[in-house]
Amino acid sequence: MNTYHGDTETRRSIGLLSEALTEGIIGAAIEVHRELGPGLLESVYEECMCQELQLRGIPFLAQVELPVVYKGRETNGKYRIDLIIADEVVVELKSVERLLGVHEAQLLTYLKLTGKHVGLIINFNVPVLHRGILRRVL
Repeated sequence: MNTYHGDTETRRSIGLLSEALTEGIIGAAIEVHRELGPGLLESVYEECMCQELQLRGIPFLAQVELPVVYKGRETNGKYRIDLIIADEVVVELKSVERLLGVHEAQLLTYLKLTGKHVGLIINFNVPVLHRGILRRVL
């Protein structure tokens, strides 16, 4: 009997394809964190991330406006995604005491609304950056 694991296999493939890209994004974030440390405003980290991504030749869009569509009609509500990297990875930057469930829910919503499959939350307000990174694959 053959068992089809399409959804699991698709997620695994997407995860592997984006792994090198997310490693590059995380490397850029580590460099920013190494230079600046914790405790600054999110907007400062975003500006420095954009500079670091440019230096590394990683394509990105910043502050991407995302309309909310309800039952086929665009609402007045809009979201702004911090970064979309290489048209593949949604990145939300934070500078908070700790990541909360609402932050993960925000990322998952952005993934759903954009149709992207891989997302990162990077919280710069931590002593060691790897403790402030959350990666999700849909």
